[in-house]
Amino acid sequence: MKQYLKVAFTLFAICAVASILLAAINQITAPRIAYNTQQATIATLEAVSGGYEQGEQRPGNGENVNYVVPLYDGQEIAGYILELTTSGYGGEIVMATSYDTQGAVIASKIMSDSETPGLGKNAEESWYMDMFTGLGSDRPLPESKNDLADPSLVSGASVTFNGVSSAIRAGSEYVRSLGGR
Repeated sequence: MKQYLKVAFTLFAICAVASILLAAINQITAPRIAYNTQQATIATLEAVSGGYEQGEQRPGNGENVNYVVPLYDGQEIAGYILELTTSGYGGEIVMATSYDTQGAVIASKIMSDSETPGLGKNAEESWYMDMFTGLGSDRPLPESKNDLADPSLVSGASVTFNGVSSAIRAGSEYVRSLGGR
């Protein structure tokens, strides 16, 4: 019995020390992680802004549009950047997509995902997101990979493509509902 108590106390002490060390490390690294995340978001928004001036961030629809950033050309609203959330094969995908006021895609970029390397991870590549550029107002956004000129580009990653495409289509509809306001 005494031996069991000694082992239990030793394990408790190891867990307590490990917990204290992890808490201390978290206190040290959490602000830096938050800063890096903020800087990555700023860089992404700049990358998809299309050269327009960004306005103040405001809340989205609470569904798949997390927030909206108006884009200005002087005093006129030229479009919007939306942070969109969708589901892919590996889980949640968060992306920033900019649209003109008619709902056409200006640019899009994945901010975070857990997709399969070599397949769904291709959505992080610029050529992948370029498939959507210019679509959404006069020219419809693809609903499936069969709507693409070359469906083999997304072969093996249909779930990722469907998630990204549906989020971009929903964002385009959301922007059209704003009507340039």
